[in-house]
Amino acid sequence: MRLIKHRLFWPLAALITLVIVNVIANPSFAKVTMRDGDLYGNPVTILRESTPLMLVALGMTLVIATRGIDLSVGAIMAVSGAVSLTIIDGSGDPDSIVTVGIAMLVGVLVALVLGAWNGFLVSVLGIQPIIATLVLMLAGRGAALLITEGKITTVNSDPLAFLTDGYLILLPFAFFLWLAAVIVVGLIERRTALGMLTEAVGINPEASRLAGVRSRGIIWTAYIASGVLAGIAGLVYASNINAADANAAGYLIELYAILAVVLGGTSLMGGKFSIAGTVIGVLTVTTLDKTLQFFGVAPAQAPVYFAIVVIVVVLVQSPRVHRWGRSLTGKRRVEPVTDPTASVEPQKEVVR
Repeated sequence: MRLIKHRLFWPLAALITLVIVNVIANPSFAKVTMRDGDLYGNPVTILRESTPLMLVALGMTLVIATRGIDLSVGAIMAVSGAVSLTIIDGSGDPDSIVTVGIAMLVGVLVALVLGAWNGFLVSVLGIQPIIATLVLMLAGRGAALLITEGKITTVNSDPLAFLTDGYLILLPFAFFLWLAAVIVVGLIERRTALGMLTEAVGINPEASRLAGVRSRGIIWTAYIASGVLAGIAGLVYASNINAADANAAGYLIELYAILAVVLGGTSLMGGKFSIAGTVIGVLTVTTLDKTLQFFGVAPAQAPVYFAIVVIVVVLVQSPRVHRWGRSLTGKRRVEPVTDPTASVEPQKEVVR
């Protein structure tokens, strides 16, 4: 019973159920093979393809924990990829590790500035998060189109392609990239006071401010982290297609990131959040996408199935649904009964 009440039980149960359905429908789904010293198969592909969403969802978790929202992550991905690939395309040697490294660094720094801008609007100017980030959601993608001059900038760069195609210790390098991000965010948020302060700001910003917590800086930091992680995700997306596509990069990823965060058990009301839950939520969304592809579901119809999964998981996690279930099965929580007629002995006065 205690296991069922754990916040990660139902998200993990949903992921395991998806895997079981896939294995039953396609026994080779979980098959992993060794080829040229590296591992290949559907589980490995899921770990690699979940990288952009995992990075964005991690940043979204921090923002939602402060009772905010970031709708601009897709646009930041587009800008980051456009800036980096424009630099690589304009260089004389696209295969130079130094050139690609500098281009990536510039792209991430631009994403950091954009995240700081969102944080400034929300924490300093007091603009509603959904409005503040909606501005950059619209303007950012337009800026990416201006950078690429409305074209798809294509490059042939081995160091860039290594982000998604490269392998490190049997597994894709992209997997180690998001794993490192999860570890860093988890250590910072759970092994320092920052996580507790972030939850305090999300639960009650005014009370935390009166208690001496610098909520403005915490909120600002959350949006900066979201921008940086989205910028890295934009580089991974650009690496996957060897191009900067301002229209397609990060399209609707902010919605899938929110979906993954909610599936992981983080409340949109702010406060309590779960990094592990977000990881499970992202893997669930990626596995579901893979499942829909296997069953031949058209990409345009996929959001309908995602919506069904969200409704089911949210209902299963709802405390009110749990109470209704107990009332239907006749199981009611027994409250301790006190005798109202019982006398209470007066406390003795202490003479000092």
